[in-house]
Amino acid sequence: MGLRGDLILTEVNCGDKNCPFHGILSLRGQVFEGTVASAKAKNTVIVVREYFHYISKYRRYERRRSRIPAHCPPCLTVKEGDRVRIVECRPISKTVHFVVVEKLKGE
Repeated sequence: MGLRGDLILTEVNCGDKNCPFHGILSLRGQVFEGTVASAKAKNTVIVVREYFHYISKYRRYERRRSRIPAHCPPCLTVKEGDRVRIVECRPISKTVHFVVVEKLKGE
């Protein structure tokens, strides 16, 4: 999956150097989808990703969730409750290693 070719450019030029559309931020690694749980920090959102983990002793699955801080460029308007796609990038800060690249439709 070549992410550079798959990105849909937005009309608004944000001027953010950490924007994958208008800046110099390169994308590599993991791609996740999740729900925005918090958008209180400036240009940062917390994405909750729910998944199943198999427990071999009981031969059953358990639900788990992870909260991932991600950079949200100013050219994307994302609020709490939105479904988004995040992609791994170089470390932007001490805790932020992902960036929002797309707001998913239909949710």
